Amino acid sequence: MNPKLPPPLTRREFIRQSAGGGLGFLAFSSFAPAFLTRSAHAQNPGPERDRPILVIIQLGGGNDGLNTLIPFTDDNYFRLRPNLSIRDNIHPVEDHLALHPALGSFRNLLEDDNLSIIQNVGYPNPSRSHFRSTEIWETATDSDAYSNTGWLGRYLDNNCSGKPEDADPSAVHIGDIIPQSYLTDEPASIFGMRSSGSFKRRKSASEIAYETLLNEPHVEGSTSYLQQTMMNTLVTERRVEKYLAQYKTQVKYPPSNLGQSLKRIAALIHADMETRVYYVSQTGYDTHANQLNKHAQLLGDLANSMAAFQKDLKANKRDDQVLTMTFSEFGRRADENGSAGTDHGTAAPLFVMGRDVKGGVLGQRPDLNLDPKEDLQYTTDFRGIYNTVLDKWLQADAQQILGDKFDPVPFL
Repeated sequence: MNPKLPPPLTRREFIRQSAGGGLGFLAFSSFAPAFLTRSAHAQNPGPERDRPILVIIQLGGGNDGLNTLIPFTDDNYFRLRPNLSIRDNIHPVEDHLALHPALGSFRNLLEDDNLSIIQNVGYPNPSRSHFRSTEIWETATDSDAYSNTGWLGRYLDNNCSGKPEDADPSAVHIGDIIPQSYLTDEPASIFGMRSSGSFKRRKSASEIAYETLLNEPHVEGSTSYLQQTMMNTLVTERRVEKYLAQYKTQVKYPPSNLGQSLKRIAALIHADMETRVYYVSQTGYDTHANQLNKHAQLLGDLANSMAAFQKDLKANKRDDQVLTMTFSEFGRRADENGSAGTDHGTAAPLFVMGRDVKGGVLGQRPDLNLDPKEDLQYTTDFRGIYNTVLDKWLQADAQQILGDKFDPVPFL
């Protein structure tokens, strides 16, 4: 227990929030010792290393779907967007649809049937609030309902509880704040880290908290539990840092936060971490003004980062194990605004990448026969996509986790 000595190589952590400048720390609740007792009796096996892995990429801010998947033969598109419509250097994927010029890195993925594009995804009675619409996507609720748990948190509750003491985290996120998707009813082994930089530049929040706890009297119950948990959090940090330092790849990732985050995820997958779910965010999609250049940079980074990640997985023979999916809280309005941008809208396409996807474009494209102030009407409920991910990929009870039946989307 001497903090000056190297920590032992066993690990376990329960993280409910993360702190800037370091990795995650524990948010403890009074029922945790009882949870340990329940876990001991549950005797549920930990995740096996060859089980499927899900990687979520959040496109924060509301991605403009019409300039992502361009309806280049639809006169209404050009009518609604006389200045923002894109005609040149596009990448056709169907007779009437093309990818944005910056999404060129997706072409090989489509040719290899490693990318599915699901168009016009949304939900009934949509919200235009960033906070509320993100909450709906992350909790998988109706727009008039609320939940204290996320859709992946309920998956963790149902499928990853009762992990052994030395198990790897069930879920990892890259960023300072735990995503709402991960919120659980029971304490869960969730680990947070930065997208780049050494863990050793300064003490992490967990190190500071752990050293503080060491000075507390050792008593049975919650304090000793906290001390043990914090110790294992530090051990997890050290092991993760070792995996990242040892990882060598011939694939060149973009130097962006997204590119380096996906590189770190590839390193942890290559290290045989038992983690089932990873989550990373790319921000900047709230393009109310001067959209063309900003959006092109974001989409280029997205495509190049995802293509590098898939190439890396394939080189390490892990591409059969990983499914990567994007989402954004909403799309943009069909008509452009007066600031060379677009305002908050409703439906938009999302991407699903992996060796086992069917490839190509799925779903019904949006009807653009609209008045300038009308919204797109979604044709695919995002929870149908979650249904497929849970049922067909993560091998979980989708209806139990989502709380209702949703028509699955056949992209696997």
